[in-house]
Amino acid sequence: MESDPRAEECDWVQLTEVGSGIQPHGVHQDLDGEEETKPNGAHRLPLQAPFLVEDFEFPADVHLQEMPLFPLWRLPLKMAAAIATVTFLYTVLREVLQPFVSQGRNYSYKIPILVMNKTLPWTSITLLALVYLPGVLAAVLQLQRGTKYSRFPAWLERWMSLRKQLGLLSFFLASLHAIYSLCYPMRRSYRYKLLNWAYQQVKQDRENSWVEDDVWRMEIYVSLGIMCLGALALVAVSSLPSVSDALNWREFQCVQRSLGYGALLLATAHALVYGWRKWVEPQNFVWYTPPSFILASLLPGAVLLAKLVLLLPCLDRKLALIRRGWERPRPTPCPNKHEAGEKSAP
Repeated sequence: MESDPRAEECDWVQLTEVGSGIQPHGVHQDLDGEEETKPNGAHRLPLQAPFLVEDFEFPADVHLQEMPLFPLWRLPLKMAAAIATVTFLYTVLREVLQPFVSQGRNYSYKIPILVMNKTLPWTSITLLALVYLPGVLAAVLQLQRGTKYSRFPAWLERWMSLRKQLGLLSFFLASLHAIYSLCYPMRRSYRYKLLNWAYQQVKQDRENSWVEDDVWRMEIYVSLGIMCLGALALVAVSSLPSVSDALNWREFQCVQRSLGYGALLLATAHALVYGWRKWVEPQNFVWYTPPSFILASLLPGAVLLAKLVLLLPCLDRKLALIRRGWERPRPTPCPNKHEAGEKSAP
């Protein structure tokens, strides 16, 4: 049973007026559409701006505890927290625990900045890959079934409905990663290390410490990170209702899909360039564990590879036909010998 929208509007106006301390007066419209003017002749001005409402100002029939609190954000937040916890513990194992056990060095000062700054991008790129992975799985199911009119599994539908929240969390963590990276020179430990490097260079009588390979790695690595953050910002802004309502479906799809996959590609390249040659150096595999950038690139790389396969002309053309309404013809069942004999008998 559908409720009357005029009744809902009336209830909202009454709740807003009571919550803001404004007494309803002026022109009153009842549920039958008739206007009733109160004797005082005043007109109620439309309430445009929200007001701070205390608990005691709510009507008796309004209960805050019964209102849902971010229901669509609960599962994405749990997923982000779980991924961040695993990546944080893995980074602490490599960066803090291993040097302490093997060499007796206390590197716990790395946890607030260095360890966190490795956890944030790893979680961000994983969440971004989880945004586009259900689309790849949905395309595979459509190719397998040969139709778009068959419903997806419930878990896939739920996953696809949470992609906006996962993407915004990914952008938020990527922004934190950029801020953490900008704060590197402010750390006291970095200044001490810089003095130690300068002292060692003077002690070794080296006039120039320029390393061409490291310079190129850092320049490309930072440039890819900036472009990735910019692309993620555009995707995040386009998901706002005020912006998405101003775009047609083709424009919205271009930003969310094309630019989103571009951001995922830039993020993966950003992680791989950060590693540079570290994945072939045995000293980086401490306690037989791979560096974090290798693990962080696995899921995004798999999503990009699967998307590249789906872009092959033979698959992309068929998928486009299916999404336009084409269905694979179903084979007609052949009658068995007994039924054929009965039909041929006089």
